[in-house]
Amino acid sequence: MKCKICLLMLFVFVFFSCNLKQTTPEKNNANLENKSEKPERYNLTLIAAGDNLFHETIIRTHRQNEKYDFSPIYSEIKSIVEKADLAFINQETVMAGGAFGYSGYPLFNTPQSLAGTLSDTGFNIINIANNHTMDMGRAGVYATLDLFDNMENITVIGARKTGQNANAQAGSLITMNNITLGFLSYTYGLNGHALPAGEPNLVSLINRTRMAQEIGALRPLCDFLVVSMHWGEEYLLIEPGQDQTALARFLSEQNVDLVIGHHPHVLQRVERLPRPDGKETLCFYSLGNFVSHQRGKERLLGGIMAVTFTKEETITQPPRFFISNSGLIPIICHFDQNFLNTKIYPLHAYTEELLERHHQRIRDDKMDMESFNLILMKLRTKLISHTMFLTDSW
Repeated sequence: MKCKICLLMLFVFVFFSCNLKQTTPEKNNANLENKSEKPERYNLTLIAAGDNLFHETIIRTHRQNEKYDFSPIYSEIKSIVEKADLAFINQETVMAGGAFGYSGYPLFNTPQSLAGTLSDTGFNIINIANNHTMDMGRAGVYATLDLFDNMENITVIGARKTGQNANAQAGSLITMNNITLGFLSYTYGLNGHALPAGEPNLVSLINRTRMAQEIGALRPLCDFLVVSMHWGEEYLLIEPGQDQTALARFLSEQNVDLVIGHHPHVLQRVERLPRPDGKETLCFYSLGNFVSHQRGKERLLGGIMAVTFTKEETITQPPRFFISNSGLIPIICHFDQNFLNTKIYPLHAYTEELLERHHQRIRDDKMDMESFNLILMKLRTKLISHTMFLTDSW
């Protein structure tokens, strides 16, 4: 009897041991598979500012002892710019140097010290394709490009020294946080100025055939493609013109991820357009003015676009690329009577006391916070306070 019991116990032990040996590898494989399927996530935040338009009054009021210091203008938004991984600005005026004479409208030339100020503020993508790019001729464009070429960590888009190479690369690639962004930029025109003979691509003009070629060449090289567009009718508030919407559809058909619009000098709405690849093109039709001394309350209200690009990848699946967050940080360009104390403020930090001192408010008592908020409500995008953005809670 004791022998039978011992044999029975031995049989049970061997049976369960065999089963454990058979099932344990399967469980281990399942655990490894689950672990490998957890995606690795990478994020890259891009901000963009609209028209940095330096009128003569801005230049004149920032001159001290034969030098120009523009850093106070950006002091209130510097923390926002520095927070982003990449920061874009549409630099509306060339910086050709003092020999050309500093000037405002209609032919702009801004002191070259502004370039260092923009870099110190945190801007690292400078767009110079706009209707004022040729205000100081070919020499003015080359002087501006030379200026930025001598600065570290600055990427200029929209203009390039082509010389005899008419097909010099139009786009730029920037890789950060394991994500590669491609950038292209175009302008509707040059205020009647002609491009130099032999350099038809010194400044990138809107031309659908060439745009399709350049987008097609850059699209396979990047995870996300961003296109800057200087377009539209000036002062057309909220709703973009038909030329803009038609071009936005064209860009979506080329599978562009993000369109950064500027030139109207006022804010316009945001739209998402379907793409042939099943994704969407996010289009900010106009970010309005960033810095300017233009009059009219709508031209003093602008926005800083904020977008987060996300890449997710696993061992067994191809990576996913998508825009995980986007919105607009409202800003206002302030200047006192006689155009003094120019400074950009996040709208959420702008006070009634500052509003009462504004040069425009003295001439227009209907310029108030309510008028700004009515515009912002129509933009069809998330509004982000600067405090939200700085604390990553946006």
